[in-house]
Amino acid sequence: MASALYPSFKQLLLGGDIDLASDDIRAIIVDTADYTYGAGHDFLDDVPAGARVSVSSALGSKTITNGVFDAADVTLNAVTGDSVEAIVVYKHTGSDATASLIAYIDGVSVTPNGGAVQIQWDASGIFAL
Repeated sequence: MASALYPSFKQLLLGGDIDLASDDIRAIIVDTADYTYGAGHDFLDDVPAGARVSVSSALGSKTITNGVFDAADVTLNAVTGDSVEAIVVYKHTGSDATASLIAYIDGVSVTPNGGAVQIQWDASGIFAL
């Protein structure tokens, strides 16, 4: 699966219902043996709990420049669980049923060993519109 923006996110963004600069945006590293991207997925409850290996706190130092969304790299501490092959970016609301999915980023390869996992965003940003 190639990296993609969730279609529901595009709709929310165009409708002004997501503000990447001010909303609480987070990332989850996921095991693709337990989750497969689906264009119809819209909320975090579409990502099974068993696929979620570790979740970040709110992304810091977020920027939006020339249509590119970026943020500071993230460190996840004491990560254990299944191997990780993707990252899901979402708007945290406190409820999986209302936490809007934003982006699916594949091409990750991490085998947790109880140590820290660093999410280093691409130098050109997390995603571009």
